Amino acid sequence: MKSAYEIIKRPMLTEKYTKQQEKYNKVTIEVDKQVNKIEVKRAVESIFNVKVEKVAVMNIVGKMKRLGVHRGRRPNRKRAIISLAKGESIDFFEGV
Repeated sequence: MKSAYEIIKRPMLTEKYTKQQEKYNKVTIEVDKQVNKIEVKRAVESIFNVKVEKVAVMNIVGKMKRLGVHRGRRPNRKRAIISLAKGESIDFFEGV
């Protein structure tokens, strides 16, 4: 079994996900490709000490890219959208 810090890779800090966090109290993070919703929920609750209501997971398939005649593919990823309970929040930048 993976540790909580191996499951959660990084937060997704785009404009869309920041608005979603402010309006709906949902946080989006990139997670390991082999984990499921239950493991993500346990990892977030143990690391950030928050109550998680719901977890939605989506697999992102890497796009095909070209550079001249060479073709390649971006890596596949997995994202999790985490709905937090009322009054809970995660601050990724505490010192700022």
